[in-house]
Amino acid sequence: MPVRLQDKVAIITGAAKGIGLATAIRFAEEGAKVMLADINQAELEKCAAQIPNAEAYAMNVTDRDSIQAAVDAIMKKHGRIDILINNAGITQDARLVKMTEMQFDAVIDVNLKGVFNCTQLVVPHMLEAKRGSIVNASSVVGLYGNFGQTNYSATKFGVIGFTKTWARELGPKGIRVNAVCPGFVGTEMVMAMPSAILEDIAKRTWMGRLGTPDEIANVYVFLASDEASYINGSTLEVSGGISL
Repeated sequence: MPVRLQDKVAIITGAAKGIGLATAIRFAEEGAKVMLADINQAELEKCAAQIPNAEAYAMNVTDRDSIQAAVDAIMKKHGRIDILINNAGITQDARLVKMTEMQFDAVIDVNLKGVFNCTQLVVPHMLEAKRGSIVNASSVVGLYGNFGQTNYSATKFGVIGFTKTWARELGPKGIRVNAVCPGFVGTEMVMAMPSAILEDIAKRTWMGRLGTPDEIANVYVFLASDEASYINGSTLEVSGGISL
């Protein structure tokens, strides 16, 4: 069976755990050369050692110098970057009247500005190659909002705005830009929620359960591959039907 990402050079941010790690594993299975990027270097190197054709790059998406250093090293070694998966993200939840400016800024810096930083520093190489695929991690919260997530909601709505704007700017240059909006997925971040809330979420999902990281990773594989060659500027909800 042919693999879909054979020899593609792919950067995946937030790759040390959760959806990012699942995506790295799936990309490797599909033949990609996987560049794992994360702020947690020790965990990152441990993950990279277990994935074929994977390399670890310490990266803080809020620090442009660290991004540039990783991009330069990848370009020096591989000569191109075919795929960028902007997956890194955090939460710092609180109701509007309780949320601190520090909480607001921290989430904006990682989830929104981090996507801008990584994309702006990678895209020149894609423009030179006249091809590329960028997939941004949004969320169902970026479609419908969510109680207690003023900061997170703003970033995920913003990522959809990035996606549609960049699809217009970069599509004519051979670069596709799409977004994935996962619902509630059984990652470490989500499973830290109180059990009563998790049970309620599962009940409100028409499939009666949380998603798995692998199910989101499969969507990233599709959108990054040539199978999605005419998909540009799309926002794909992967939520088990929670919004219905």
